[in-house]
Amino acid sequence: MLSSRMKHILHCILLALVVVVFCLVSGGLRWNSDNQVKLDPWNDYGLVGAFVLYFLRILTFLSFPQVLFNFVGLTMYNAFPDKVVLKGSPLLAPFICIRVVTRGDYPHLVKTNVNRNMNKCTEAGLENFQIEVVSDKPIGLAPHRRVRELVIPANYRTSTGALFKARALQYCLENSVNELADHDWIVHLDEETLLTENSVRGILNFVLDGKHQFGQGLITYANEDVVNWITTLADSFRVADDMGKLRLQFSMFHKPLFSMKGSYVVTQVGAEKQVSFDNGLDGSVAEDCFFAMKAFSQGYTFNFVEGEMWEKSPFSLLDFLQQRKRWLQGILLVVHSKVIPIKKKILLAISCYSWVTLPLSTSNVILAGLCPITCPPVIDFLCGFIGAVNIYMYVFGVIKSFSLYRFGILRFMLCICGALSTIPFNILIENVAVIWGLFGKKHKFYVVNKEYKPPITV
Repeated sequence: MLSSRMKHILHCILLALVVVVFCLVSGGLRWNSDNQVKLDPWNDYGLVGAFVLYFLRILTFLSFPQVLFNFVGLTMYNAFPDKVVLKGSPLLAPFICIRVVTRGDYPHLVKTNVNRNMNKCTEAGLENFQIEVVSDKPIGLAPHRRVRELVIPANYRTSTGALFKARALQYCLENSVNELADHDWIVHLDEETLLTENSVRGILNFVLDGKHQFGQGLITYANEDVVNWITTLADSFRVADDMGKLRLQFSMFHKPLFSMKGSYVVTQVGAEKQVSFDNGLDGSVAEDCFFAMKAFSQGYTFNFVEGEMWEKSPFSLLDFLQQRKRWLQGILLVVHSKVIPIKKKILLAISCYSWVTLPLSTSNVILAGLCPITCPPVIDFLCGFIGAVNIYMYVFGVIKSFSLYRFGILRFMLCICGALSTIPFNILIENVAVIWGLFGKKHKFYVVNKEYKPPITV
C-alpha cells in the first residue's frame, strides 16, 4: 500500500502533467512560435467585434484567484493525510454541542442519523457532548440524556426578520433557549451529515487547541449508496475545492477569504453569539456565507479541521439546479450587502462575479475556434492553466472520494471518466442556475430532498 506522502507526490505529478498537456493541446504552451497564425483581430473583426472577443477572454481571469488557491492548496498540503491522531485526552475537552437544523420534513432520516452520530462520538472517545436537533416541526426523538430536541415556535421572530435556517440558528442563541456557556463549542451539521471517527478526532484537536474561534473541514459525497451518479460525480469538484481553496485560506491565512459552507462548521459559543445569525433577509439565503464574512470583518480567526464528514449529493437534477441557484442568489446578496466591508469581501466578490459571468465566459469555448484572437503568450498560458486546474479538480475529487480497493481499478477508472464527462453537464447546470438566479425570485430558500429510501428486495 502506498504511503500518504507517496500518494501526495503522485497526485502533484498528475496535476502538473494535466496542466502541461492541456496547455499544449489548447495552445497555452507552444514550442515554436513561428507556427502561430498571424492575424489582426481589430482589422479582421472590426473595432466592436475585437473588443467583445478580448473582453470575453479577460472575463476568464475572474476565476483566477480561486484557481490559484486551489492549485496551491492541493500541492502545498498533503492531500492524502493519514488517520487523525488525537493530540490530547477527550476527557479534557470542553463541552461540545452537535447541532442539527432541520425543517422536520424527514423525521426518520433525522432519527437514524442522530443515532449513527451518537455512536460515532462514543466510538471516538468523546465524552462531554450533546446532540441538539432544532426543527420547525416535532421530530419525536426518544428521550436520552445526550439528546435535546428544540421545536421553534411558529410565532418566533428575530429582531431583523431573519428567515429560514438563519432564523432557526438564531433561536438557539436566545437567552431563554441557550444552555451553553461561552467557552463551549458547537458543531453545525445538516440533517443528512454523518460524522466519521476521523472528523470527531479532528474536532477534538481543534477545540483542545483553542487558538481559533471557527473551523471547517472536508465533506465527501460518494460514501455508502450512491443515489445519483451524475450529481455525485459532479460534486467531486466540491471535494477538491475543500482540499484546495478552503484548506489554504483557513490553514495559511486563517480567514474566510472566499467564505465557507454551512455544514461541518465548528464554532465557539461566545464568538457565535457575538456574530449572530440575525442578519435580516440578505443574511438568510446563504446564512453560512454571511456569517463567515461578518465574523471575518469582526476580526475572528478560522482554521481547517482535520477529518472528513459524509453527505449525499442531490438525488435529482432539479434539486441540483435549485441548490446552485440558491447559492448564487445568497452569495450575491452577501456581496452587495453594506454590512460587510468591501475590503473583506473582495475575493468573494471576484469569485461570485466569475460565476455570474459564466454564460459569457463559456462562449469562449466556441468563439476561440470560430473567431481566434492573438494574445501574449502569458495570457494564453494562464487561460490554459485555469482550464487545466478546473478539469483536474474533478479527477482529484474522484480519487479522494472513491476507494480504489472498494471499487477495483476498472470501476475506479470509469468513475474518473464519468466525472470528466459530467463537466459539460455541470457547465450547463451552472449557466442555467446563473440565468435563473439573476432573473428569478430572490429571498427564497429551496430545500432539496435528503431522505433516501433504498429499494426493498423481496
